[in-house]
Amino acid sequence: MSEIQRLEIRQPDDWHLHIRDGEMMAAVLPATVAHFGRAIIMPNLVPPVVTTDDARAYLSRIEAVLPDPGFEPLMTLYLTEQTNPADVRAGWESGLIKAMKLYPAGATTNSDAGVRDIELVYQVLETMAEIGLPLLVHGEVVDSDIDIFDREAVFIDRVLSPLQRRLPELKIVFEHITTANGAAFVEAAPANVGATVTPHHLMINRNAMLVGGIQPHNYCLPVPKRETHREALVKAVTSGNESFFLGTDSAPHLNDAKETACGCAGIFNVSVAIACYAQVFDDAGALAHLEAFTSLNGPAFYGLPVNDRKINLCKSQKPLTLPSWLAVGNNYLTNFEPGCPVYWQVT
Repeated sequence: MSEIQRLEIRQPDDWHLHIRDGEMMAAVLPATVAHFGRAIIMPNLVPPVVTTDDARAYLSRIEAVLPDPGFEPLMTLYLTEQTNPADVRAGWESGLIKAMKLYPAGATTNSDAGVRDIELVYQVLETMAEIGLPLLVHGEVVDSDIDIFDREAVFIDRVLSPLQRRLPELKIVFEHITTANGAAFVEAAPANVGATVTPHHLMINRNAMLVGGIQPHNYCLPVPKRETHREALVKAVTSGNESFFLGTDSAPHLNDAKETACGCAGIFNVSVAIACYAQVFDDAGALAHLEAFTSLNGPAFYGLPVNDRKINLCKSQKPLTLPSWLAVGNNYLTNFEPGCPVYWQVT
């Protein structure tokens, strides 16, 4: 660990965030606004955000409950096999649409409307490559004969590598990577390929999900992998490589939906994310690279200015008690628990 006790960094952005809609959105937004200047808003609502008009309506609902007008939601579209390239172009040119999300159909929460055959969306992808619109990729195959712990690695071989070779100018964000394979792919790729990494995939491995009984609040997709993969992710993000940047993939589900016979995939972490990232970098002796990962690399990839605001972090002498839950109406969300001491907090 470093001897550094205080840090001042540019205000971070969250380049992968779920805020849902309605009552849930109103409950979780303040936790994001408290620490982040901007966030890429995921489009997997029910129904999904598939057109520019859908995104405009969703943004209006966000702005109606936004606790700080200085926070900027960055809107995305959900890629389907019926997506209209002309609408994508119009959304990009209007300044509203910042990225397009590729969900393999059935890969995760509310992904049934996603892509089954990537050949059917190449016209859209070619338009995106032409105009510079980033493709955000949930990188897993969904074949029933592929082990769930291997689905990211197989996706790289079957889908992502061929896509990158066929459209080398397409900007791609390999989201919430979970494996050494994912980190190596990004490290070897050109500068128009980046990756987001979550706090939970940097802090837990699959034991946290399965040992001592099923741990539903540590279940997410892609699932955490072996310890060797977690270590590879930490090495990648703390190296100073500009291709890696912050994306919490904070995915709120009420406790009733998590603690059930078929619990929802997703970890709600945004309340503790900055503290967790700081601890990971401190443990790796890499606090000098924290600001780049949290606050500089993402804006550079998206061609946006860094935030003017700054935040301060302070290191406690004793492990902190992190907030464990958030009320949503008469129900609750459980916060991510990293399972190791955390000493950093945003002050």
